[in-house]
Amino acid sequence: MAIAAASLRIWTYPVTAKVFLGRLKNTTSNFMRCFDGVEPGFYLMKTPLLLCLLESGLIAPDIFTCFNYFQKKEKMAPKCKIILDTDPGVDDVMALLLALSASPEELELAMISVTYGNVPLECCLRNVAALYHVLEKEFEWRKSQGRPEGYETLKAHKTIVAAGAEHSLADPVLAADYFHGADGLHNVHDIHEDLKPADTWKALFDKDDDTDHSPSYPRFTASKEPAYKEMLRLLRENPPDTISILAVGPLTNVALAATEDPETFLRVKELVVMGGAVEVPGNVTPTAEFNTYADPLAAALVYALSSPNPASTLPPIPSHITGIKPYPAKLSRQLTVTLCPLDITNLHFINKNYFNEAVKPLVDAGSPLARWAAHFINGAFNKIDSMEGDGREPELALHDPFTVWYMLTHDDPRWGVPAKPEDLRVETIGQWTAGSYILDKRVRSKPGEASVDLSADSEADPHLVTLDEVPGDTMGWLSVRKGNRIRRVIKTPGESIFKEIWMQRVFG
Repeated sequence: MAIAAASLRIWTYPVTAKVFLGRLKNTTSNFMRCFDGVEPGFYLMKTPLLLCLLESGLIAPDIFTCFNYFQKKEKMAPKCKIILDTDPGVDDVMALLLALSASPEELELAMISVTYGNVPLECCLRNVAALYHVLEKEFEWRKSQGRPEGYETLKAHKTIVAAGAEHSLADPVLAADYFHGADGLHNVHDIHEDLKPADTWKALFDKDDDTDHSPSYPRFTASKEPAYKEMLRLLRENPPDTISILAVGPLTNVALAATEDPETFLRVKELVVMGGAVEVPGNVTPTAEFNTYADPLAAALVYALSSPNPASTLPPIPSHITGIKPYPAKLSRQLTVTLCPLDITNLHFINKNYFNEAVKPLVDAGSPLARWAAHFINGAFNKIDSMEGDGREPELALHDPFTVWYMLTHDDPRWGVPAKPEDLRVETIGQWTAGSYILDKRVRSKPGEASVDLSADSEADPHLVTLDEVPGDTMGWLSVRKGNRIRRVIKTPGESIFKEIWMQRVFG
């Protein structure tokens, strides 16, 4: 007892020796249970403590079980926990596959928040149901072939799937362009009917249907609540800075959550956005990228939370829109936004020949996932080929999977995200430039820049306020107290390696 107590005094931890030993009974199971809820730092002292307790005769000698318990608890905590807000078309499904193929230690996909996109919301929801349906068939096939099933995080964590917005904040009519076919996946459900999910998936999200259809989709939990409410619930029920949101579609769901309860929304660790074209051409207009163009108002509302003064970049709200509340004058913190625009995602692509050569053996062997994915990915290649028509081999940019890659590997020092964020703003009402990202490229200094870091309260410091008032700068571009603060990804671990990483993880 004295030896154990001495060890406990040397190795500081959250409970006293008396409390700890009082909880401890002479069984391994009780010994392991007494560590539940103890801070992770306590594991650092497990070896000397176990030896002391064993020597004193206070515990049974089965310490190896205890070590396995500790290791299991440590491994169960994922490096990142995410909500993926998505409009499942081709590269969205590719992003979901990459996320679900991760290990439980790498990532937990807490929620799939579904929104509209190139096709209506119902099509996007069906594509999520189809993805899970195909993966079930893939697991059966891999098992029959003696192959590892993979997709461990899918098995370890049951993801919530929730239906979100059907249209943008400002326009009640969806401007779907069906770029990827009528179903968003180049009509894969009609061509491969054996891989099509049963229509019971619709009832999963129907508030008026009380039938339990969950046995048909055991790998996810369908929510009957709107996606933005589920998003807020998860953020509210988890500690701050433990959940990141990856937004790879129009930002409507995210904006609804942010404006409904900004303080709860600001519990998010990081918002990673695939969107925008900063210094390169757009992909739907000369200056705008699809996700931002689909709902520029939503993007502007969300990005305003990255500002020290959100009111300085809040967009004008059209008079016909109701229910969007203004942000409070004072918020507890700023939103961390990491932007993955076309400038960087365009550089990471998969080409047609490489993909088909790699996937052909699996298609020939009968892999359901390979057959399914090969159809819509080749559909995308054919669409690109018909649009460009220059005879070059088609290349499919991995826009949405890029954000998942970033989350999985953002600790890699080869990622380049400048320490100083940019004041990037979204044009919401321009006749020709709606959805464009505006960056001040004038070579002009900000008078308050040298003083802002020395100020205890930038909003109330009279010296800084005086410096910050630049004549003629009505939009606050030269202010250190106004404007957005967006982190933009400008460098990655390698442009050519990502396609190989995606293929290996998804198809094994």
